[in-house]
Amino acid sequence: MSEHYLEVKMPYGKGTVKVKVPERNLAGCLEMNKVDPGKPELEILENALEHPEGGSTFKNFLKDAKNILIIVNDATRPTPTARILDVLTRYFTDTKLRFIVATGIHRAPTEDELEYIFGPHLKVFRQKIHIHDSQNSDELVYIGTSKNGTPIYLNRLALDTHKIVIIGSVEPHYFAGYTGGRKALLPGIAGYETIKQNHKHALRREAMSLALDGNPVHEDMVDACEVMKNKKIFSIQVVLDSGGSIYAASGGSLDGSFKEAVKKAGEVFCVRTSFKTDIVVTAAPYPMDIDLYQSQKALENGKLALKDGGILILVSKCRTGVGDDVFVRLLKDAASPAEALDNIGEEYKLGHHKAAKIAEIAMRAEIWAVTDLDPDILKGIFIRPVGDVQTAVDEALKIKGPGAKILFIPHGSITVPFVENK
Repeated sequence: MSEHYLEVKMPYGKGTVKVKVPERNLAGCLEMNKVDPGKPELEILENALEHPEGGSTFKNFLKDAKNILIIVNDATRPTPTARILDVLTRYFTDTKLRFIVATGIHRAPTEDELEYIFGPHLKVFRQKIHIHDSQNSDELVYIGTSKNGTPIYLNRLALDTHKIVIIGSVEPHYFAGYTGGRKALLPGIAGYETIKQNHKHALRREAMSLALDGNPVHEDMVDACEVMKNKKIFSIQVVLDSGGSIYAASGGSLDGSFKEAVKKAGEVFCVRTSFKTDIVVTAAPYPMDIDLYQSQKALENGKLALKDGGILILVSKCRTGVGDDVFVRLLKDAASPAEALDNIGEEYKLGHHKAAKIAEIAMRAEIWAVTDLDPDILKGIFIRPVGDVQTAVDEALKIKGPGAKILFIPHGSITVPFVENK
């Protein structure tokens, strides 16, 4: 009797790749939960602006504005900034506008990435766009110290402006709990040392996906917002569905809009599964496949559904390389994942949290990857390079045996498996 195969599609770059899997081995394809917004995007956004979570409507917020700074995400986030601006710009009059791209420690966006962020608005606002620089050219101002001891420095542009508009999207984040909201300030427009100290908390056990209460990374970010409490801020946060459409939006105060968006994000991204599997194939879809630094988030989520001793396969184009290579250098200099963790304890540098997460996975499972990266780079950091997804799946099943189960997570960067205890 011939083997029956099923076909699975996985994102790679802006396209997809097809994989054939024996039906008896396929545990499933873990997709984000299907949700129905019930309304068109325009109506969802308008409702968020007219019925805010705390504070006045967006129209009233703008009335006496002398100048406005609009904080937007960079191209590592799926935030539909251009579509949100389609609505917001209807409210703007002659008020002086400036934009700041909240890069945190990321590099400045390329021309293509600016077009991705701003869409048709780039042509109109190009001369008003500033790219945050956490290390070199921007003037940073000390505004206080967090309860966890992090000195908070923020870009002076935010302090000198009369009113601030924050545009963000809320998805699970592997050590901040969730993206969005307060992350626009820290790390978005914070100084390098502030971000370094904040991200050091990612080494702690309490810093994990979906966790906010008791999460030291999140608490630091909240403290940064607290010292800005006298600044007039209107935040609009959106939650996307699996197709990239806006499922929900909340506007108003930074804290209120974020908390409301978190509730909706849980409905989309937290996906239940009945058991862990021998093999997990997890993808970082565009634009989260920009580099290995960002793509690692797909590993963090994928590991939640993987048995100890299993094989975790990352699928990501890693379009621009590894990203900030501090984590690569630390892993490469270690003879084993355990040694890498020991070395982090000696001296923390920004990026070491990323190395720690990879090393922790490598101590309990094999990590494979299908990318456009130089295979030698992956080999040096405890990751086995594989030429294509089909080969990776076939070889993993051969190693794990005829009874092995394999799970696919197409949106691994933002899909969080929740394994139910039966």
